[in-house]
Amino acid sequence: MKQVHVAVAVAVVNEDILIARRPDDKHQGGLWEFPGGKVEAGETTAEALVRELDEEVALPVTTEHMSPLMEIPFNYPDKSVLLEVLWVDVPMNNALLAHGAEGQEVRWVHYSKLADFQFPEANGPILDAVTAKLSELS
Repeated sequence: MKQVHVAVAVAVVNEDILIARRPDDKHQGGLWEFPGGKVEAGETTAEALVRELDEEVALPVTTEHMSPLMEIPFNYPDKSVLLEVLWVDVPMNNALLAHGAEGQEVRWVHYSKLADFQFPEANGPILDAVTAKLSELS
């Protein structure tokens, strides 16, 4: 089974995290996710996130805003993914620009409320890491 390399952003402002609802007709449709997308040939994960955050949620960031959080290899019945997750500290003025640039619903959610949303199974470790990291800081 071919592995898809996916860049994932945990975009953070204060204690709020940006999440987006997957279109119903896509893999894992209707679930919530952290924004991101496939890493293209010749791109670093950070470069892919700069591009994907702009395309998907109109969120301008630079690679300087990013730091590695974790990597998660995960096998679904129909595909294998490698999620490379980066922590993205988003400047407040940039956060105000974020919206569903591809028509999807997006929300800034306090990290303590993330459990109220249904995410793809592969995102479980990300949710745990976000809660642990932000709980330490508050």
